[in-house]
Amino acid sequence: MFRSASIMAVLGLSALPALAADPPKVRYKTVKVGELDVFYREAGPKDAPAVLLLHGFPTSSHMFRNLIPALADKYHVIAPDYPGFGSSSMPPRDKFAYTFDNLAGVIEEFTEKVGLKKYALYVQDYGAPVGYRLASKHPERVTAIVVQNGNAYTEGIANDFWTPIKAYWKEPNNKEKREALRPFTKLEATKWQYTHGAKNVEALSPDAWVHDQSGLDRPGNADVQLDLFLSYGSNPPLYPKWQEYFRKHQPPVLIAWGKNDQIFPPAGAEPYKRDLKTIEFHLLDTGHFALEEEGDTIAKLMRQFFATHVK
Repeated sequence: MFRSASIMAVLGLSALPALAADPPKVRYKTVKVGELDVFYREAGPKDAPAVLLLHGFPTSSHMFRNLIPALADKYHVIAPDYPGFGSSSMPPRDKFAYTFDNLAGVIEEFTEKVGLKKYALYVQDYGAPVGYRLASKHPERVTAIVVQNGNAYTEGIANDFWTPIKAYWKEPNNKEKREALRPFTKLEATKWQYTHGAKNVEALSPDAWVHDQSGLDRPGNADVQLDLFLSYGSNPPLYPKWQEYFRKHQPPVLIAWGKNDQIFPPAGAEPYKRDLKTIEFHLLDTGHFALEEEGDTIAKLMRQFFATHVK
């Protein structure tokens, strides 16, 4: 019987290229936090430095589906879904108050349940107010922060996008102000968040916004999101506290910001420079969900940054 190499030689074929090493396997898990089931994605060695990825609106850990395996050969990467998002529990609004304080409380307990004692943070959109609550409460746990269109300064919400939301903050019992925000939970708005500011819309997979919209279209979820729009008004009063955390504890920070974002424009990225001494700053030519178009770039920037600052 011929050996395979001999057969190939007879047929005049060159040797086959070696197969690439298998990418890190992502595990899809759920843990109990009180009465809630918190879903999360996890990959990488458990004894490696940890990275906690915190998603924005209206998505879930799904936004990190490509970033996780790009980091998991060297890092223990974990990305949870908040209550009311993705595959985590969505308790009724009369059983669970959808506020940023409560989301942060759930994620804080989640980190303890899964054994994260120290971690680098990745914060985007809603991930910033959740993550900065954790960081300012437990600064000793945070090794570094990656900020991708996540706000901590009034300059970042001074644009026209926020006008109807701020109007709701001023009149929280005004049904018209609340209902004026309901279109933000519809498919057109979800798709717009992904496509606005993108260099090449044809390069974006519609799977992203279709996946997010399936969560928003669950009965009752639109009102969950309207509650969180109102609760976002609790964040600006905390900005001075978060900025003091930056100044006092000086976490190493990597800014990788989609500069064409109309929700959190670059005006919200620039002020980080005022308070941080160890900061690497990049404005990327893309929009709000920068990972969709610049995921490879962001992964490379993170690996380089972590090599110096996360051990």
